[in-house]
Amino acid sequence: MRETPARFFIRHLLLIALALGMLYPIIWMFLSSFQANDEIFDVAALFPRRWMFENYSNGWKSVPGHNFGEFFRNSFLISLLIVMGTVLSASLTAYPFARLRFRGKNLLFSLVIGTLLLPGQILLIPRYILFVKFGWGDSYLPLTVPAFFAQVSGAFSIYLLIQFMRGIPKELDEAALVDGCGFFGQFFRIIIPNCKPALFTVGIFSFIWSWDDFLNQLIYVNSIGKYTVTLALRMFTDNSAVTPWGQMFATSILSILPCAIIFASAQKYFVEGIVTTGLK
Repeated sequence: MRETPARFFIRHLLLIALALGMLYPIIWMFLSSFQANDEIFDVAALFPRRWMFENYSNGWKSVPGHNFGEFFRNSFLISLLIVMGTVLSASLTAYPFARLRFRGKNLLFSLVIGTLLLPGQILLIPRYILFVKFGWGDSYLPLTVPAFFAQVSGAFSIYLLIQFMRGIPKELDEAALVDGCGFFGQFFRIIIPNCKPALFTVGIFSFIWSWDDFLNQLIYVNSIGKYTVTLALRMFTDNSAVTPWGQMFATSILSILPCAIIFASAQKYFVEGIVTTGLK
């Protein structure tokens, strides 16, 4: 049945209203980043009376002896290492579960999925004790090394890739085997090229989760020079001084941009990976 213009207009009007409702906190924070402290929490003053563009420059240099360029660099380093480790380890782990037959496969797969049921707080203390014994205190190793063993968002990424790999025709593996490709040959020449949408999806999820991570970074990183953006934003709040809300909101807006840009750039692959995984 053809949709009438009235229903089309009402439906889109409701969607726009819903989108504005979801975006309102971001819009409020963006406008507040140009306001003085006394204006920010004034209910009647959504738009700045005087646009304070200096909030961005002052917020960027708000930490004595450091600037947010260092913190952004640290965050990018950690997130990129985690993305590389997660994509590599999760794909290598998912491939045998999706394409090979071996004894104990169902039991191992159940154990992998069972890790999704464990709250992350349960593992905090044993992991902390283990990493301290390794001498990894005040470093990025506890944050990045587990990603290369499918420990950072590992079970979710493995499950997503398994479901996608199962949809790839097995005739491709047989043809590659006839051509002399072994395990890794089939993996890198057949599976990986056909799993680009799912790999992009895993990479985007890993980047966003690692970029927004606060608790793990708070536990393992102590030196200010090694702080990430999320840890640096915490330094704006001080019980003994007035919090510069405008500067904090300005740097918060800047901290959102990398995730927004990456998601917008890879949205095509992200949506394709989610949709095709669900269909397969």
